[in-house]
Amino acid sequence: MSIEVRNVSFAYSHGRTVLDDISFQIPDGEFVSLLGPNGVGKSTLFKCILRLLTGYSGEIRINGDDSKSLSAKELSRRIAYIPQSAAAIFNYTVRDTILMGTTAMVNGLRSPGKKEEAFVDEALERLSLQDLKDRLFTRISGGERQLVLIARALAQQAKILLMDEPTANLDYGNQLRVLEQIKALSGSGYTILQSTHNPEQAFWYADRVIAIRDGRLAADGAPADVMDAALLKALYRIDVSIENLHDGKIHVCVPKKLLE
Repeated sequence: MSIEVRNVSFAYSHGRTVLDDISFQIPDGEFVSLLGPNGVGKSTLFKCILRLLTGYSGEIRINGDDSKSLSAKELSRRIAYIPQSAAAIFNYTVRDTILMGTTAMVNGLRSPGKKEEAFVDEALERLSLQDLKDRLFTRISGGERQLVLIARALAQQAKILLMDEPTANLDYGNQLRVLEQIKALSGSGYTILQSTHNPEQAFWYADRVIAIRDGRLAADGAPADVMDAALLKALYRIDVSIENLHDGKIHVCVPKKLLE
């Protein structure tokens, strides 16, 4: 499934324009990293795509259909949202937490059945979480919780995944494990838009980078083509050098002060 954002602008009631004429298109199966400093409008853009905010101008199309023409249930069948983290109010098992992702498929008079249970089993297997299925969500590690949230989104059967800094609260090893799973999902046909503050993650895993600065599109293209020292300074107000390793196949960002 594809996402198309056409000339989208949005301002909150206090009048400040947060998004200013943003346009881009993400085709089926592409993994896109959304970059930009705090407060630049990344979360607002996500909320517009998810139709949590509807007062934007312009148009957002999901697989060719205007988002505003879709019912909430139909939209949830196309897009799943994975937050940075989730605090469990009730101490559900991993399996039951993932099963919650199937609620868009059932009406208020029916409980999840065999079909929904099969979606849960498929998500558990895809992310190698079978051994955790009976564990309580509050008793697993941060990295495992993030994978469970992704599994919940997979059980929703939506082919577009919006991820809000999915590795923000994880240690280095779990960051890489989660990103490897996200990359694998993209390779199997999921369309993924993730926000991140880590440019190296975009270099290493994303097919494409979209950068926002001052509410406007600052860059859009393959990471190695658009991510340079000038862009990162414009986004984050810091001088860095982009160092190339392994014959230019790997890019790392190094603060210039460390190279002096």
